[in-house]
Amino acid sequence: MSQLFLPDLLLAEGHAQEGVGLLVGSDGAVLGVTSKQNAPNAEVVYLPGKALLPGLANAHSHTFQRLFRARAEGRIQGGDTFWTWREQMYRAAGFVSPEDLFNVARATFLEMLAAGITVVGEFHYLHNDRNGQPYAEPNTLAFEVIRAAESVGIRICLLRTAYLRAGFQRASHPGQRRFYESSDDYLHNLESLLHIHAGRSTVSVGAAPHSVRAVPLNVLEEVAAFARAKKLPLHIHISEQPEENEACLAEYGQTPVALTVSRGILDQSTTLVHAIHLTGGEFHQVAGAGSTICSCPTTERNLGDGVFPADTAARLGIPVAFGTDSQAQIDILEDARQNEYHLRLAQRERGILDQTDDEAIATRLFRSATSAGYKALGISGGNLAPGEPADFVTADLNDYAMLGTDAASLASQAVFALGRSAICDVAVAGKLLLRDRQHPLAEEIRSRYRQVQRRFQHQEGQ
Repeated sequence: MSQLFLPDLLLAEGHAQEGVGLLVGSDGAVLGVTSKQNAPNAEVVYLPGKALLPGLANAHSHTFQRLFRARAEGRIQGGDTFWTWREQMYRAAGFVSPEDLFNVARATFLEMLAAGITVVGEFHYLHNDRNGQPYAEPNTLAFEVIRAAESVGIRICLLRTAYLRAGFQRASHPGQRRFYESSDDYLHNLESLLHIHAGRSTVSVGAAPHSVRAVPLNVLEEVAAFARAKKLPLHIHISEQPEENEACLAEYGQTPVALTVSRGILDQSTTLVHAIHLTGGEFHQVAGAGSTICSCPTTERNLGDGVFPADTAARLGIPVAFGTDSQAQIDILEDARQNEYHLRLAQRERGILDQTDDEAIATRLFRSATSAGYKALGISGGNLAPGEPADFVTADLNDYAMLGTDAASLASQAVFALGRSAICDVAVAGKLLLRDRQHPLAEEIRSRYRQVQRRFQHQEGQ
């Protein structure tokens, strides 16, 4: 039986309306936007005092890093650069058992759901046991992350990550022992994961060579060819730090973008994560390839990476998605507004992304927070268009942040004012997972996460 979700305000396919609802089929796909009178056979789900909007997309996530949130902010705990911060990350990576990873991922995914995120791209590079040896089932940890997502209900694209080395002319790093696989093992394990999850409605798989630093060029080309043949999304960290560019120049005589473009690796299915330290010419190359950039403003700010030149990307028509990355904070709409606000600080102007190609700033940023992320993960969605999955959120119009919102201002209010406290309901494929801010497994998930966190902190104190 179809359902009509009937809010006070509805934003679908870029248009906000009153007096209509979202009609969803029994298969969880959007049938259209219509009035109650025009859907007499549908079950009506009333959502009074709420606005219904497309679900948010988190295109880049490392769930296990939630373990040390706010515990590595000073120089003593977290170091003074990205490179020293990584030591905290390695400690968390070395700590988790498969069951720990399930519990940490579940809590992180539930927090995402509560923030209005309906799909996540999990950039997954934890493969081996604590001693650096493959499990009997090499995808054990990937299975745990997927199991966590399914438990919570969030849609997931598991971006299985290739990680072969510490860097150019660098010895293997003990903190990375759980990441390393040979190229043959990586491709075999990726294909196995694909086969096992084929046809799953809320689970998909992508390929992710970690970076030019961690994956030699010949293997990068192999992975890209495999992804292309299987029609998978391909994600790669690129130019997050100037040192990455310098190391790539030393090894190959080209920067990461120039190298991957020259080898035909970039195309419309490729997403470049961060892409902060690019030249103007490199941005033109990314635009020419049709690739997406996933910006992670909260993490980039937290690590001191630099300011992503979102205005350059906008002028060239490069699609931009967002990711929560290190889980320092989980708020995709905050990332959207910071994409603009970082530019304002750097350039001391306002409205920098506004009217690029005659498009309103809120429209651009909301698309980045929704459909651009879905597309980066190889999934049709994020607009609530007919045929797309009915992945949506509702916002409380009586929340202090949303008071006075009307149809004309809904998109702008969502981008620049909506806070996580206003999120009420979250649905994936038409199924309400969060109803009036409540999830049926919330207390169990909280309890099990706290147990893992306490053991992690106790280990640090020993």
